[in-house]
Amino acid sequence: MQGRIGLAGVAVVLVVAGCGGEPEPVAMPAAAPVPVEPAAASSGGACRLLDFDIIAKHSGTRFRVAAASTSGPTHTCVVRGEKVWPELTLTVSDTSIDAVTFREDILPRGATNVPKLGQIGYRRTIAAKNAKQGPAAEVCWLATDGRLASLRWTFGPGAAQSAADTLTGKLVPLARGVRTREL
Repeated sequence: MQGRIGLAGVAVVLVVAGCGGEPEPVAMPAAAPVPVEPAAASSGGACRLLDFDIIAKHSGTRFRVAAASTSGPTHTCVVRGEKVWPELTLTVSDTSIDAVTFREDILPRGATNVPKLGQIGYRRTIAAKNAKQGPAAEVCWLATDGRLASLRWTFGPGAAQSAADTLTGKLVPLARGVRTREL
């Protein structure tokens, strides 16, 4: 008998609760915004050929901002972190030169030949030009698709030349991954 009385009491409570109209809304805390890092490729142009994760893998530096520009047959992408320096610039230009012309007219004195980078390629370091910017590491190559491409990493003021020397070796595998045909 007690079980029936208890069951009847629960039924009455459920009926009364259901007849009270709309339930009161339960306040939920707002979800914290999740920052989404845009891909370098979202800037278009030559930036479509770069990826922040791959740059970080090769260089050890994380970039977060990319900007693209096109002027005639030349496409450029500049990537930076949260500060102005360092800066990585990719430039890709349509060209009709061949490997012989590249060697005679473009290859700088003192540059190191980079095998298996396009038709012909080199790497070099560039001394700081002034007090506003540091040394630079550069890799340049004549791609197999009639394009001249270069990656240049510019350090901030006060950076050691040895840092640029070390970085040229890290830029070579990054350059090998740039698919200029996809531009």
